[in-house]
Amino acid sequence: MGILNVTPDSFSDGGQFFDAGRALAHAQEMAEQGADILDIGAESSRPYGGAKPVSADDEVARLKPVLAQVAALGLPLSIDTIKASVAAFALDQGATIVNDVWGLQHDPDMATLAAKRGVSVIAMHNRTDVDESIDIVADVIAFFARTLEIAAQAGIARDMIVLDPGIGFGKTPEQSIVCLARLAAFKKFGLPLLVGASRKRFINSVTPSPPTERIGGSIASHLIAAASGASIVRVHDVAATVQALRVTSAIQAAAKEDAK
Repeated sequence: MGILNVTPDSFSDGGQFFDAGRALAHAQEMAEQGADILDIGAESSRPYGGAKPVSADDEVARLKPVLAQVAALGLPLSIDTIKASVAAFALDQGATIVNDVWGLQHDPDMATLAAKRGVSVIAMHNRTDVDESIDIVADVIAFFARTLEIAAQAGIARDMIVLDPGIGFGKTPEQSIVCLARLAAFKKFGLPLLVGASRKRFINSVTPSPPTERIGGSIASHLIAAASGASIVRVHDVAATVQALRVTSAIQAAAKEDAK
């Protein structure tokens, strides 16, 4: 999944693709580099504070110049929003997936919308406050259980849901690392997992670096996530990640042949 932020303030690439022409060009570039899904967002949900709230009207205004053109590229397109009204607009313009960073637990209309439209949902774990004292894996599992209750009550088919442990959201850097290390624990729900570790702050806690210089840490995290059962990785650096995944897959395939 390639990330397309049409925002002025996202933590890593805010403002780079705020212009509609540059946004479309970047979407085309990611498609050519091997992205299987594109994820477009018009409100920064950066987990480290400082993001300015954006009204639904402003989100739609940011999306309107580019969304239909990005959808026309032909890849599955997800809308990264916590507002049902924005999701509805995006679905009307060709998006086919709702990516909710509050796991259907923020806007009470989101689950109903997804059920009515029959679209896939990516439900991410989040917390309002970071609490270093909690068992973060248990917290994520409890959150997912609640999300799945909401989805079932709304009528969302279970096989239309992807779970995302929310690396960096409502977590200390150490807790993000624990979630990656124990990713298999979230497979208990029998649903696909998405991991978005791209350029996140926990990488800086291991090896100090600004967001744009965290490609190595991002790739390492996503390779481990894929090996631990993640079905989707959400990334800024599509070409490098695709290359890493393909080489890893080739080596793993050769190892299996040798083991026969």
